[in-house]
Amino acid sequence: MADDSIAVVDLDRCQPDRCNYECANYCPPNRTGKECITQRGPDAVEGGPDQIRISEEICLGETCGICVEKCPFDAIEIINLPSELEEDPVHRYGENAFALYGLPVPEPGTVTGILGPNGIGKSTAVHALAGERVPNLGAHEIDDPGWEPVLDRFRGTGLQTYLEALQAGDVTVARKPQYVDQIPKQFDGNTRDLLERTDERGVLDDLIDRLNIRPVMDQEIGSISGGELQRVAIAACLARDADFYFLDEITPYLDIGQRMVAARLIQELATDEGTERSMLVVEHDLAILDLLTDVLHVAYGEPGAYGVITDPKSVRGGINEYLKGYLDNENMRIRPSAITFEEHAPRVTTKGSPLVAYPELSKSYGDGEFELDVEGGTIYESEVLGIVGPNGIGKSTLARIFAGSLEPDTGSVDFDLDIAYKPQYIEIDQPMRVDVFLSSITDRFGSSYWNTEIAQPLQLERIMERDLTDLSGGERQRVAIAACLSKDADLYLLDEPSAHLDVEQRVRATTAIRRYAENHDATVLVIDHDIYMIDLLADRLMVFDGEPAVSGHASAPQEMRAGMNDFLADLDITFRRDERTGRPRINKPGSQKDAQQKREGEYYYSA
Repeated sequence: MADDSIAVVDLDRCQPDRCNYECANYCPPNRTGKECITQRGPDAVEGGPDQIRISEEICLGETCGICVEKCPFDAIEIINLPSELEEDPVHRYGENAFALYGLPVPEPGTVTGILGPNGIGKSTAVHALAGERVPNLGAHEIDDPGWEPVLDRFRGTGLQTYLEALQAGDVTVARKPQYVDQIPKQFDGNTRDLLERTDERGVLDDLIDRLNIRPVMDQEIGSISGGELQRVAIAACLARDADFYFLDEITPYLDIGQRMVAARLIQELATDEGTERSMLVVEHDLAILDLLTDVLHVAYGEPGAYGVITDPKSVRGGINEYLKGYLDNENMRIRPSAITFEEHAPRVTTKGSPLVAYPELSKSYGDGEFELDVEGGTIYESEVLGIVGPNGIGKSTLARIFAGSLEPDTGSVDFDLDIAYKPQYIEIDQPMRVDVFLSSITDRFGSSYWNTEIAQPLQLERIMERDLTDLSGGERQRVAIAACLSKDADLYLLDEPSAHLDVEQRVRATTAIRRYAENHDATVLVIDHDIYMIDLLADRLMVFDGEPAVSGHASAPQEMRAGMNDFLADLDITFRRDERTGRPRINKPGSQKDAQQKREGEYYYSA
């Protein structure tokens, strides 16, 4: 194979007991007597001995690709690497396994961001920077590669000083995990027990108050919500006294106000006088990533096959290049088309026929512990209605009332509609394959329309034969969105569909939802905290305000411009449009632009 190609075999998908080794039988080098595709044999370290291995020295590369086409389980990838990758990978997991090229550069007093899709090697990079895995520089056959070759590789680069300190044992690490919903499975106790053992800097009380988690301090960790778990995890990480902090996705389940608080806390810790702390953040909310970070690395490649982490870029430039799909310095196209945003103020909707009108509603929990009041309104056919507001304000309660799983105290909701509902938290406990699960929902499963409009945009093809219980958070989210859209319904309710999706997956999910609504004259209600998704998706907006966990008020649906102004004014946050891409950007609080827009009453952005 050419030096700029790699072969990747997904051992979770390779099933030799269910095939006739078509890959090996049709391989041109094999047919001439060479051993290009062979069985792994009895000494296989990972996978089964009957699974295949591919000799990258003998393989003809992507120009052949016969094994890729012949494999009935889509387990093989032959990939031409970018010609710019002249060096060996920083780390490779094994023969025909994932390879990572490049590492991010932690800088003291700086918040460094990584932007890229899931499965591209961001966690591998962090394991290396935390000293938990010594990079093997592609020599995966060596059990203990040692640090000396790594130090030689990065000598004279921005990583040299950091890696020398790491190798000497002079770097301490604090980490916030990606999937906070796994914390209750690893810790048995209440929130106070968890947090007090992390308070190495003596700042826990301040973190508790600013993140507003004091009400759950004496609750069992398994009983609190996803948003509360996220804030507890952030507090636990930032309370530690470390040299290197890694925060993997700080925004899932948090509303925009809570996201702003978390961003400020991270920035304050990075710039704390007299310290040498480095902050590395992986985040898919572009508005928060833009506001939070000082420098940005873009990660690109083929998820699950190889990943490349670029040299540092300016934050604005890096995000714009990522959205454009073309990296200037690298001369690399990473996406066939750009992600674009509306260039002007939000569209003025033309109302269609009413789908349903609902009266004023109210719902309370316990003895007045929480009260929700909803203004009456009308939902129109073929519209996408965005729903925004802080956590704990009643958005999911209203979704459950609309879905018919919760009765209001006053007012009657009898929509007499077929409703498809994707809840906020996805509980999966049945060991069922994805394809079996989805085929049980719709008779359109496997049709050309279903494949084109739902499966492909949501990138379901490679997880169809996986069990639901083995899926990651992002994979579960995509399956749940597909399950909702696969139903034949009059009204589709999706509660926080962006959670755990990377930027491109969010755009794909947004496109799938929007296209489904347009092609089927379907009406969709979307609850989400990601302003980018709401901006791309919604025709009108329903805004919630009030006091979280005490009382909530839902306005009648209104035009996007008025709704976003109401929503952001309540949060005291202003947005502007990027001049080059049209993407929404948060103004820095107190900046000249922030003050100007507040004076003009234009919190979302000007026309």
